[in-house]
Amino acid sequence: MKKAIVIGSGIAGISAAIRLKHKGYQVDVYESNSYPGGKLSAFQIGKYRFDAGPSLFTMPHFVDELFQLFGENPRDFFSYKRKEIACEYFWIDGMRITAHADKKKFLQEIEKKLNVPAEQLDNYLNKAKKKYDLTVSLFLEKSLHRVATFLQKDTLKAIANLSLFELNKSLDDVNKQQLKNPYLIQLYNRYATYNGSSPFQTPGIMTLVQHLESFYGTFVPEGGMEQISQSLYRLAKRQGVQFYFNTKVDEILVENKKATHVRIGKDHLPADIIVSNMDIFPTYKKLLPKQQFPKKTLHQERSSSAVIFYWGIKKSFPQLNLHNIIFSADYRKEFEAIFKSRGLYEDPTVYINITSKDVPGDAPTGCENWFVMINTAADYGQDWDQFVTQLRKVVIAKIENVLSESFEDLIEVEEILTPPLIQAKTESHLGALYGSSSNNRMAAFWRHPNFSRKIKNLYFCGGSVHPGGGIPLCLLSAKIVSEQVP
Repeated sequence: MKKAIVIGSGIAGISAAIRLKHKGYQVDVYESNSYPGGKLSAFQIGKYRFDAGPSLFTMPHFVDELFQLFGENPRDFFSYKRKEIACEYFWIDGMRITAHADKKKFLQEIEKKLNVPAEQLDNYLNKAKKKYDLTVSLFLEKSLHRVATFLQKDTLKAIANLSLFELNKSLDDVNKQQLKNPYLIQLYNRYATYNGSSPFQTPGIMTLVQHLESFYGTFVPEGGMEQISQSLYRLAKRQGVQFYFNTKVDEILVENKKATHVRIGKDHLPADIIVSNMDIFPTYKKLLPKQQFPKKTLHQERSSSAVIFYWGIKKSFPQLNLHNIIFSADYRKEFEAIFKSRGLYEDPTVYINITSKDVPGDAPTGCENWFVMINTAADYGQDWDQFVTQLRKVVIAKIENVLSESFEDLIEVEEILTPPLIQAKTESHLGALYGSSSNNRMAAFWRHPNFSRKIKNLYFCGGSVHPGGGIPLCLLSAKIVSEQVP
């Protein structure tokens, strides 16, 4: 039986292990942490449970597909429900928009609150769907770095509709042109943050990102987000994948331009193929120190990072939902602070995720677990202690303004995550959440491929390589790897 070694047990690493097992490989997974899941994990503070990382779940069929590979019914092992309200949006001037999952209800909400004709927004959403349908097989489901991808029928069809993708405009330009209303423009500009980019720099094709949420919906896993990775970990174990925790791989050994072993301490472990789920930057710098690294790829601008406050709140707030956004007054200045000055913006957008709204037991009765996230620059040596102190005051004030009541004294437990801690816990270079940013129209092509062009039998998966960050794309990166291996 052929042997595969997977380095890292993030969601992409686990998925790659499952798919390789299905292809007939014996699979061993080595993880430096004591638990699987990477960013998609959870922790407990007193009576409060918090999902540590990704909080948005969409396109659940990509998870179901992994169970179905082995003839299992996903609902026997992993369940979720669709949210009727995708997000609550707040502005400091008092505007509030409820993003209903039902398209008709949402269009009515926009028409009522913003006096924007339903047809105008519907045309925008339909155009985003068309972009997605034309590009999904090229940009998401196949390797962008294989000639065969560009010779398939779907690719030729996409090229014939190239002008539709609006590559020469920024996402903000497209949204201003098609949406016109400043509230709607900001609402749809925020989808640039889904891959850690700026709407004023990322190309107009990125309107397709919001299609993933608005068309497929948002979901809540039973037991919280960690159950995505935990259920897949258990699936992998049932199928015979071996996991080794607290085990750090020190080096990928290369002989005659072929990856042949991984080194753990003094032990050299052979493999027919090796898959790295580690961020691509430390993969080269730490695991392949003797190999030439792709400078242009690794030196791309990093994506945004975040400061996250995990708060246990001794009260429940019915005006908040699972997903909540409180926007800044000046989005352009906020993104200039993130990507240009790399400083702290005085009026940041605040995201609040409260899983206890839908997951019983995540907080005591009458209480809530708040995951409060503020997008920031990656770690370039800023004074994060000072930033956190300032941010905490600003964020509390913004939330209290929206709630029209004080809540700081209701914070019962607290944990704080910063970009340096993100790097320390996940090996994400500079604490960037999505590897490189997409602040360039060629960014998709500059992302590292899912295979090595120079080293045979070496593959890569996860948010720092093609097709990008976020749960659905990480799952797809594993699928692409499985289609590349012999």
